[in-house]
Amino acid sequence: MEPIDLTPAERRVWRAFPTGTPVDLRDGTDDDPEGGDAWPARRTLRACVLRKLLLSPPVDGEVAALRVAGARVTGALDLKYATVEHPIGLWGCHFEETPVLYGARVRQVNLSGSRLPGLDAATLRVDGVLRLTDCRVTGQVRLGGARLSGVLFLERARLGTADGREEEVLHLNHSVLEDDVWGPGLEALGEVRMNGASVAGVVNLEGAVLRNPGGLVFDGANLTVGSDLNATRARFEGEVNVRGATIPGLLVLTQARLSAPDGCALRTTSASIGEVWFREGRVEGTVNMLRGRFGLLHVPPGAIDGEVWLDGLTYGSLTPRLPAKARIAMLERDAEGYVPHAYEQLAAAYRQAGDDRAARNVLLAKQRQRRATRPWYARLWGYLQDVTVGYGFRPVWAAAWLAGLLVAGTTVFGARHPEPLKPGEQPPFNALFYTLDLLLPIIDFGQERAFKPVGGYQWLAYVLILTGWVLATTIAAGITRTLRRQ
Repeated sequence: MEPIDLTPAERRVWRAFPTGTPVDLRDGTDDDPEGGDAWPARRTLRACVLRKLLLSPPVDGEVAALRVAGARVTGALDLKYATVEHPIGLWGCHFEETPVLYGARVRQVNLSGSRLPGLDAATLRVDGVLRLTDCRVTGQVRLGGARLSGVLFLERARLGTADGREEEVLHLNHSVLEDDVWGPGLEALGEVRMNGASVAGVVNLEGAVLRNPGGLVFDGANLTVGSDLNATRARFEGEVNVRGATIPGLLVLTQARLSAPDGCALRTTSASIGEVWFREGRVEGTVNMLRGRFGLLHVPPGAIDGEVWLDGLTYGSLTPRLPAKARIAMLERDAEGYVPHAYEQLAAAYRQAGDDRAARNVLLAKQRQRRATRPWYARLWGYLQDVTVGYGFRPVWAAAWLAGLLVAGTTVFGARHPEPLKPGEQPPFNALFYTLDLLLPIIDFGQERAFKPVGGYQWLAYVLILTGWVLATTIAAGITRTLRRQ
């Protein structure tokens, strides 16, 4: 039965509801919901009337639905713990008070283009989609613990206010979404929280703008995504946190800008992600990737210029292909200083790509960085190893030193022959082969055993013997590594 106290606008909606007929209250003069508080009485609906309709039983032979556009809704639409069998469609409407759907179960909710002071819908159950497309919400959207069978649409929605009155504007903690979170062009002036949420499909934040300077702007700690998290061309002011997240597909930050100059801009600690893309992206602030596990990491030059945390980070491939020097520069900015694992991981990535020379350069840089952490006497020995043989990673240097010492020894001993040990029994002296006998520990030309230098020449012989052992061992190690790779 139709109540007798209905206004003309409410009577239109009441009569259209049983058949789901749309009711459009817009008059084309000023239909922006932002100014809905000034709309005339002919566009006003009381929330209590809408509640009675939504809680009414189904009509036999008809599909009832609330489908209204351009209304000013006065009072609070309170559906707390209710079971609503009818689809809800309130497009381009102005809500004076926050709708309450806490613990409710509904078929479908479409609030596209509406202006709301907030949305209280924690633990909501939606059998279809929840559409907040183009919505303007000045307060909080609370969907913690909600379960949606369909898509959560947030494209071009604007959440929060410029004065930052609400630090948290979207709360999706521990929610279960059996489809996508669709938010291209979303603007959030406060924190977006998806801590512990589960999304079966993709999280699409392409072109989104999220601002919460000095704090968390996106909290996706322990977030589980079935496919990708796409933030192409997005802007984040504040910390983006996906600590412990599981994203088997892509984390796309292509052309994105992440800014937290005085703090952490991106945290992927212990996250498991198939591929991470920074193509044409830019991060201003610290990047914390401790213990992250990535299948592919795409970091072009200049994408990450600030401090990094890399200990325990593992990745299968590193792109684009850059010289080792460019990659080592980022390792040297690690907040923990010398992190051996970071160098070993980078070297492994180069080896997997077949670039053994770059891998050796990385391991050489590792030894040089380690040297700075050693006592002064160890550092001196390190400098000697570096200059002479490049810590064993430069066998060609060792060969050059051998050649130089061979020339020097041949020249010195050729100018003054050492005395024979047994006069009359010695072979003819040859300065070249005598120096080779001193330098090469496993070769015997019979010269060293037949002649004995004295004084300063004896000390020169000792030096040649010692350096020969070191250099020959280095060359042998280099040859061994080359043969092993082949």
